[in-house]
Amino acid sequence: MKAVQFRFSIPRYAVGLALGRVAPAALWNGLTCTRLADVPPPDLPAPDWVRIRTRLGGICGTDLSTIHLKTSPYYSPLTSFPFVFGHENVGLVEELGPGAEGWEVGERVVVEPLLWCRPRGFAELCEYCARGEINRCQRFAEGVLAPGVMIGTCRSTGGSWSESFVAHPSQLYRVPEGISDENALMVEPLACCLHAVVNSFPDDGETVLIIGAGTIGLCTLAALRGLGSRARIGVAARYPFQAEAARRLGADEVIVSREADLYAEVAGRMGGRLYQPPVGKRILVGGVDRAYECSGSDAALDDALRLTRSGGEVVVLGVPGAAAAVDWTAIFAQELSVRAYTIYSHADRFEGRTWRTFDLALHLLAEGKVDLAWLVTHRFRVEEVGQALRLLHNKRSGGAIKAVFAFDGVGGS
Repeated sequence: MKAVQFRFSIPRYAVGLALGRVAPAALWNGLTCTRLADVPPPDLPAPDWVRIRTRLGGICGTDLSTIHLKTSPYYSPLTSFPFVFGHENVGLVEELGPGAEGWEVGERVVVEPLLWCRPRGFAELCEYCARGEINRCQRFAEGVLAPGVMIGTCRSTGGSWSESFVAHPSQLYRVPEGISDENALMVEPLACCLHAVVNSFPDDGETVLIIGAGTIGLCTLAALRGLGSRARIGVAARYPFQAEAARRLGADEVIVSREADLYAEVAGRMGGRLYQPPVGKRILVGGVDRAYECSGSDAALDDALRLTRSGGEVVVLGVPGAAAAVDWTAIFAQELSVRAYTIYSHADRFEGRTWRTFDLALHLLAEGKVDLAWLVTHRFRVEEVGQALRLLHNKRSGGAIKAVFAFDGVGGS
């Protein structure tokens, strides 16, 4: 089957670093680590596993960072090569292992991609998984699978940038009939944002700034509004089409940072006084009560720290990597709280109930409190991976929010 595969080696990595800036296509045409390849479907790792036939596979910002060789090496010991990309997904159960119970061929599902203790074959869970904190699992490199934090970074499972991949029944969630494939595809990024939002939920009287209006920033906004937040929410977007999406999702203030002075706009619209040091970036005395940093860039994280008031909270959702251009003085000077959240959990508390984050996402979609299907702006066949990655390399002209690979002609709204 056709799949987009990442093959790491030091020579390929070095060539990618050398060519990537001057010839971006070299990063995905097979000269470096990423290529379109013919690969065999992955075997079921154990009798209780199932095979999923992909309907839609989403292209995530972390996938793009990996392809562009911009990710930190931190996770590399917890990754196995070569792997097939793709952790955002919706598909159909295609094959049941002889020990798989409770599922039927043809059921439409989303797969929670985390490869925690249970998928890795452990009957006795680590201390974190036993509490439902599967994102903190201590065994991402152990058990019946090759190393990998999730499907799409593990050579044993395959990924959704291919016709099929494999999953453990503990990772499966049935998709209610009223939820479209596009909304189901958005369950995974929405769950990432819900995990952060339910654990750092603003009071209704707070001012909030979301920095970044890509998929994660927009899903953070949707999560806040879907859970009933009446806080005053501002969104810093790079492009006008992102700004329009933020307004549609309920932002009170939208700032297009490529067209306006972000610091001056935040000071004027949401409160605070600007000061300019003799050298370096400005600081804001005052600022927002809470900032959600959703882009993962050094500059955005630095802005979040500078634009949050004394005693406020900065919530980090974007994967920051090895941040080299962040001045941490604001944390000390303003006694900021900085909270980072990764992926999702089985122990998120909201309104007196413990949720699996995927269940909460599906609940909000099924109830109509959140609709994200329209964020899926572009569809490609997996054979068109070069076209897809060229589009996402130049978002400004393409207007892409969420691009997906569609299989068997599915994916229409």
